[in-house]
Amino acid sequence: MPRIIAGRLRGRRLVTPAGAATRPTAERVRQALFDMLAHAPWAEGSLIGAQVLDAFAGSGALGLEAFSRGAARVDFIEHDRAACAAIVANIASLAPGAPLRLHRADALRPPPGQPCSLVLLDPPYGKNLVFSALAALRKAGWIAPAALIVAELGHGEEIPAALGPPLAARGHGAAQILIWRG
Repeated sequence: MPRIIAGRLRGRRLVTPAGAATRPTAERVRQALFDMLAHAPWAEGSLIGAQVLDAFAGSGALGLEAFSRGAARVDFIEHDRAACAAIVANIASLAPGAPLRLHRADALRPPPGQPCSLVLLDPPYGKNLVFSALAALRKAGWIAPAALIVAELGHGEEIPAALGPPLAARGHGAAQILIWRG
């Protein structure tokens, strides 16, 4: 069972949906990502007090890790029923009453939102959804100017050229993490 890696919720276990429909980001990948966000010169100050969007949220592991490490608010967008139930359970057990909000919607057709300074995307591998999701999220008001945009893609999956060169790209087993300034 996955857990929160660091911060005020460190060590707390996360509920994940049963089955293969949801693939929670591995702990070592989350650790590497949040180490970059904490220490890279281009990411300085990106986490503490951040307004975060976790799209294709799954269990909510990325957004909850961000909250544990100092984000002020996290919005989760997820449409899978079992994944939504896991997010609700995780919020209730880890941080009831905290500014953590689930939006039961498709990240490709998101509801209107408030601008976020950190956008976390973990779409299903192999479907090339990052560029389409970013366009929809931008149109719906979720992406603040100069936001950091983080995408987890499958190893070898096509990197959206329209986003330009990433600030960082790291491979971790089957996953690759890419970060852009939006």
